[in-house]
Amino acid sequence: MKVLLIDDHALFRSGLEHLLVRRGIAVVGATGDIAEVLALIQEHGPEIVLLDIRMPKVGGIELLEGLRARGVALPIVMLTTSSEEADLVACLHRGAQGYLVKDMEPDGLVAALTRVVAGQMVVAPEFAPILARFIQNGPESVTPPGAFAELTPREREILGHLGDGQSNKVIARALGISEGTVKLHVKAILRKLKLHSRVQAAVRSVEAGLSRKG
Repeated sequence: MKVLLIDDHALFRSGLEHLLVRRGIAVVGATGDIAEVLALIQEHGPEIVLLDIRMPKVGGIELLEGLRARGVALPIVMLTTSSEEADLVACLHRGAQGYLVKDMEPDGLVAALTRVVAGQMVVAPEFAPILARFIQNGPESVTPPGAFAELTPREREILGHLGDGQSNKVIARALGISEGTVKLHVKAILRKLKLHSRVQAAVRSVEAGLSRKG
């Protein structure tokens, strides 16, 4: 397996390269210079790229998007300290094949990279439910980052009621508005969150902690 490492922390790069080489993995390049990335890919033909998210100037998510836009199709795995769901979702929507955390065991990292090269998508265990939903139901089933910010206060309030499993009639009564108004708000919520049913909206409500029962 030939790996290209992209991380702005030289000490981390060096340590990770040493760990991988000791486990029989060829590290064909290791850099923190974004300007070198395309040249390294073209010169060394890595089978997989390990990319940090938090980097100065150009972040890893932006670099991922840029590489995909330039036709780079090889597997790219994000290796990060971020446990933010929004970062994972952003990476999945931009074509990452993996999302792993830097404090994982070295042998676990090697096993994950092997699975990615074999064609699988791999994420840290705590994100497995999100990946499962992404694979089974498509990208639309995973809310893009920032989508909740597009909701109005009233829409967020109604989304919370959806998370409680309430009907439009019950929501209308609780909020002192018409059932037709609730219906319009629900349509707006589904559109903004790129969901297809109120059941999906209810699940997202619970996951986001908006449900009154959650």
